[in-house]
Order: sequence, then structure tokens, then C-alpha cells
Amino acid sequence: MKWVASDIEKYVKSIEYVDTAVIPLLPISFGDDIKESAAMTEFTTLLTNLLERQLQGRILLIPGFSYLREEKNEALDQLNRWESQLLDNQFNHVFHVTSDMDWKQDEEHLRGTLLWLPSIPLQHMDERSKTSVMEDQVRQLMNLFIQKWREEE
Repeated sequence: MKWVASDIEKYVKSIEYVDTAVIPLLPISFGDDIKESAAMTEFTTLLTNLLERQLQGRILLIPGFSYLREEKNEALDQLNRWESQLLDNQFNHVFHVTSDMDWKQDEEHLRGTLLWLPSIPLQHMDERSKTSVMEDQVRQLMNLFIQKWREEE
């Protein structure tokens, strides 16, 4: 389910089945790495939207957590508050999905599970190739989710 009124209405009615929150971590930069941050944001957004379609009814896709790359320490503090809200309010699992490798160094400061995937340059792919590549990525992510869920059973 997505963070839209109609899905939230469904979520409230089936709250006992939705135990997982997914937070896309979306880097923003206006410096020399502007293209890289845009590519990471595009990739992560597309990936998490496809993931939500596959796991609808079990996950809630939280709106993307956008942060300035230069201020990631402050972003970590805010993200920790988001996690606390989610984990203290009925979610058993929080997954952070990102293409920004900088999050790997702060992984131990997160209560949730960090899933880092390298960004795949999508801008030069035709739609069929893009869809195929992204579906492969989603399948891999789904396996990680299922594995984590089974650990908790």
C-alpha cells in the first residue's frame, strides 16, 4: 500500500496484516554529483514502487525520505525518529531502500534493515529493457524481505 488516501483507508481496515514499512532513502545534491543523486533517486523510487505492487497488502510504502547528501548526519537523526514512530506504532519491520552507499557506514545506527542496491543507469534504456532490469531487481529484493520475515517467525 502507498501513502495515498485510498490505500491508507485500506491499510486502516487491514492493519493487522501490514507489518512492514518501506522507506526509500532519496539523496538530493546540487553540487557536482547532482546527476548521480538524481539517478539514485529515480532508481530507488521506481524500485520501491514496483516492490509495493508485488507485496501490496503486506507492506506500507512510506513517502520517500529525501535528504541533502551534505547533511546526512542530520538526516540520520530524523530517520531514527521516523523509525521509532513506525516501530512503536505496530510495524514489526522497517526496511530502508537506497542506492546511496554512504548509508552503509551508518547501518548499525538504524533499528530497521538497510537494503543498498547500486543504481542502474536507466536513462539510456528503452522501456522494455528498463522493465526487465527492474523486475529482476524487485525479485531479488522480495527474496530478502521473505528471508527477513521468516527469521521473525
